[in-house]
Amino acid sequence: MKRLFFSRHAKSSWGDLSLRDIDRPLNKRGKRDAPIMAEKLSQIIDHIDLLLSSPAKRTLLTRSYFEKNLSHSAVGVDKKIYGASHSDLLNVICDLSDEYESVLLFGHNPSFTMIYNHLADNYLDNLPTSGIFGISSQATIWNDLDATNSKIEFLIYPKLYIS
Repeated sequence: MKRLFFSRHAKSSWGDLSLRDIDRPLNKRGKRDAPIMAEKLSQIIDHIDLLLSSPAKRTLLTRSYFEKNLSHSAVGVDKKIYGASHSDLLNVICDLSDEYESVLLFGHNPSFTMIYNHLADNYLDNLPTSGIFGISSQATIWNDLDATNSKIEFLIYPKLYIS
């Protein structure tokens, strides 16, 4: 069984408009929410084989909180996650090494919301910043993961825990 988790980056800053989109850091709310969500995820899962993120600064900073809170075997960056379409993300998933049983991807909307809607029975309008969902699949190799053999395990986001 394969398990795949998606974490949308924490809230990013628009304070310096001279920065390229890929270089935007987290804002105050993002720095508050990311460690809380990392802690909440660590209560749901024990170990992740691979933490894989977009190269965007906001995703790398978000991932850093999860690195501190989750037991994991490997960490990586895949430039294809940044700006990915729905099909690009499916290709990233299919290209994962089958040695990994569980992978946590850090990335962006709208592709993460589209993947959720591709694999879920219910419709999600928007995965919030710092939102996380998990998928379990009966697939034994990543290339076989699809809506017919997968189900959403959970969906969590900051407003569930923070007023």
